Amino acid sequence: MMEKFSKDYEVGDPAIDNLINELVKKSGSVETDNLLREILTTTVKLGKESGDRGDLKLVNNTLKELRYSFKIFSPYRSVKKVIIFGSARSKAKSAEYKMAEEFARKLSEKGYMIVTGGGPGVMEAGNKGAGTGKDFALNIRLPFEQKPNPYIDEKEKLINFKYFFTRKLIFVKETDATALFPGGFGTLDEGFEMINLMQTGKSRPRPIVLMEPKGSTYWATWMHFVKSQLVKNGFIKKDDLHLFHIVKTVDAAVKYIEDFYKVYHSIRYAFGLAVLRLNREISEKTLKFINQEFKDILTSGQIRISPPTDKEIQEKEFLNLPRLVMNFNMRDYGRLCEMIHVINRD
Repeated sequence: MMEKFSKDYEVGDPAIDNLINELVKKSGSVETDNLLREILTTTVKLGKESGDRGDLKLVNNTLKELRYSFKIFSPYRSVKKVIIFGSARSKAKSAEYKMAEEFARKLSEKGYMIVTGGGPGVMEAGNKGAGTGKDFALNIRLPFEQKPNPYIDEKEKLINFKYFFTRKLIFVKETDATALFPGGFGTLDEGFEMINLMQTGKSRPRPIVLMEPKGSTYWATWMHFVKSQLVKNGFIKKDDLHLFHIVKTVDAAVKYIEDFYKVYHSIRYAFGLAVLRLNREISEKTLKFINQEFKDILTSGQIRISPPTDKEIQEKEFLNLPRLVMNFNMRDYGRLCEMIHVINRD
């Protein structure tokens, strides 16, 4: 089913609106023409309404970065990817560097692709550990020039960003799992944003693993702060702790990521329903259990087995997969992740 767009969203000048329609006919497709028409209309409106060159440069650079990123990632959308965050200052002999390298190697051997920030330290370890052709690097251009690390095998999979916000968007949009290693402000910023996007439903459920070598107290200390300050003072719910998982070994991290997609496949929202696509059917016992255990996250009704929704059929989304549907309250995402773990243990 085509998305609904406002017919009133036009420039307001018939000559220009007709030119936009002609350009859409030459550039788009039936499935995307409404979207492309709105993008072009917005572009013309910007030109007519803004005389600030800085504003237009920001929009221009953002669109160019997003377009190029979509082009690079598009052929690999069917392959699961893991983003690795961590300190750019970690030395090659450090425990976290070695851990990140081993983690990337073991995941790539299992068919995953690795995405890093493209710089030195833990990012370098991720690219080094990934198999040839199985990694991406999303580098950020900084005043002091963060140079791409030497372990990026295919230079076309290196994307250089001007803006942090477009880089972060691609980190989330194009990956399926997140691994956080010890790091500085940037690592904590990226980690908190990943968790926040999950907590608020702005990101699909995903495994987030906080990895530290044996003997390190980095994440344990961080967790103490989260519990003693955020949970205790009511700034977050205790259930939000289900949004991430701390591990001390590479094998535990790999298992956590693989287990997350053992039965659970993906989620989407259609006509007020949360639709969980599954890799296989779950037992009646598990269905009964999740209805009892997680009824608090429903606004009404029960969690039930369902065929594909009309919207999924129209958009041809994973029609061969079994499904669960529910009236999710769109609020308790920590509990939703907890339920996904229960389903995966079926």
